[in-house]
Amino acid sequence: MRLKLAVFDFDSTLMDGETIDFLATPLGLKDKVAAITEMAMRGELDFFESLIMRVKLLEGLEEKKVDEICHNLPFMPGAKEVIDALKKKGVRVVVFSGGFKNATSYAREVLGFDADFSNILHSKNGVLTGLVGGEMMFSNSKGEMLKRLQTLLNVNKEETMVVGDGANDLSMFEWADRRVAFCAKDVLKKAANIVIDKKDLREILKEIKW
Repeated sequence: MRLKLAVFDFDSTLMDGETIDFLATPLGLKDKVAAITEMAMRGELDFFESLIMRVKLLEGLEEKKVDEICHNLPFMPGAKEVIDALKKKGVRVVVFSGGFKNATSYAREVLGFDADFSNILHSKNGVLTGLVGGEMMFSNSKGEMLKRLQTLLNVNKEETMVVGDGANDLSMFEWADRRVAFCAKDVLKKAANIVIDKKDLREILKEIKW
């Protein structure tokens, strides 16, 4: 059946790395945050709990520094090309991220996908408070949002492709016939029917049966 909807994770999928690890770097907390991120992506730690723990460590970071970092994140090789190719075929391309609007909204302008759903870092007087809220807070958030999107767009499971790398992408895998594990953790590879270990998103185009 023709592909109509493609949903990509952002961190370590469209972007080469984890946004929150980059944000923790100027605070000298990259290793501490990265260790929590890694546990969450392997499915060893509840995603919501890990998000709250990590964002709390960002308290005191200036908002302008957050934007500066988020506007200079390295995109994954082939990110722009795969999105352009999908859109030329009339596919709606959407990003679901347990990361943050500062990064995903900017990436939407650069990469040209249709919409982004992510979380918001709370700030006060131009400084992060260590609090977070938003659309992708829980381990099942991506699956729930995908179901809603499919209903709104009148798209079914057979017409949907999802692409991710970590445990918090599992919930959307059950709602798509094309399930791509991209340079992924083992927990996600087991649920995928397309596994790509080369760090080039253009590899996805070879796997799609249009």
